[in-house]
Amino acid sequence: QVQLVESGGGLVQAGGSLILSCAASGRTFSMYSMGWFRQAPGKEREFVAAITRGGVTTDYADSVKGRFAISRDNAKNTVYLQMNSLKPEDTAVYYCARGWLGVTASASGSAYDYWGQGTQVTVSS
Repeated sequence: QVQLVESGGGLVQAGGSLILSCAASGRTFSMYSMGWFRQAPGKEREFVAAITRGGVTTDYADSVKGRFAISRDNAKNTVYLQMNSLKPEDTAVYYCARGWLGVTASASGSAYDYWGQGTQVTVSS
């Protein structure tokens, strides 16, 4: 059983920055693409960013492009989400997820098999 544990969420003022981390259990982390999703109250879960297993290719939602950066450290079994220029509309619970084996970085939630418990990000105006 794979466990994904997010950390780094919190309260930040608009224009500020946060770095989210997601630590994965197991020895095969480098074999899988990883993604970040978020869900705001009353809204559906939405794609934020994804990264291929080697970290060469990334993909972003238009709403965060140029402000957020996804990266990974396979030696530490960890994926990161650097969030800059935060806006109140970025407020949500952020989840990391592991892609199905063989799936490249995807914006579809169905492409991921394991999910973390989420970390709250609140951006005040």
